[in-house]
Amino acid sequence: MIKVVLLGAGNLAYHLFRVFEATKNIKVIQVFNHHEEKLANFKSEVAITTIINKLEKADFYIISIKDDAIAEIASQLKGKKGIVLHTSGAVSMNVLENLNNYGVFYPLQSFSKDKAVNFAEIPINIEANSSENLEKLKSLALSVSNSVYEISSEQRKILHLAAVFANNFSNFMFTTAAEICEEHHIPFEILQPLIQETFQKIKTVSPKEAQTGPAIRNDEKTMQTHLQYLDEDHKKLYKTISEAIIKTYGQKL
Repeated sequence: MIKVVLLGAGNLAYHLFRVFEATKNIKVIQVFNHHEEKLANFKSEVAITTIINKLEKADFYIISIKDDAIAEIASQLKGKKGIVLHTSGAVSMNVLENLNNYGVFYPLQSFSKDKAVNFAEIPINIEANSSENLEKLKSLALSVSNSVYEISSEQRKILHLAAVFANNFSNFMFTTAAEICEEHHIPFEILQPLIQETFQKIKTVSPKEAQTGPAIRNDEKTMQTHLQYLDEDHKKLYKTISEAIIKTYGQKL
């Protein structure tokens, strides 16, 4: 049985707890957070603590907290025989280098507590400070996911950057579209089949090949019409993205 201690109580920690508890060969034995009120979702199911010196012995200590606090928490885990992992996409594994056994366990997904996820489909990107620890980490990752990749810290930072474009920025586009719909009393759900088709299409063709719209056609009249309906902030966004599309596809203004 693989014993795990989770350090953190946010969205990812919540989902890690759920998937580990549903996996036969893994047991979460404790959850840590400095603030007891944030442990409310765990205290009826697992041992909790707000004191880091009272962590139980485990095979893995998984730090799932904001990036800026990882080094501080890790510094308090010296002497632990288990492997200490962080889950950040943007922080180098070297932030843990003062420990004996360490690595990275980075699930590439957007997590919300009220939205269930299928961990078997989530790519988990791993890295460790030794081949032995990497094999142990790989075993942990394969217990919950069918997609496990050995990714270096530099590659992971770039992957995280790409994910910001693919997820965070695209979601902001949905927010903008919803605002435009709301302003003109149009139900946003009318766009949802289009959004679903957009993501389905790139499973079979590259995103570059899938691009459509007035900018790739350099349809100036349509773009000028669109701009008439936008406030100044949305106009800037529309122009910037349209110009980038035109440049990418070699069209001339």
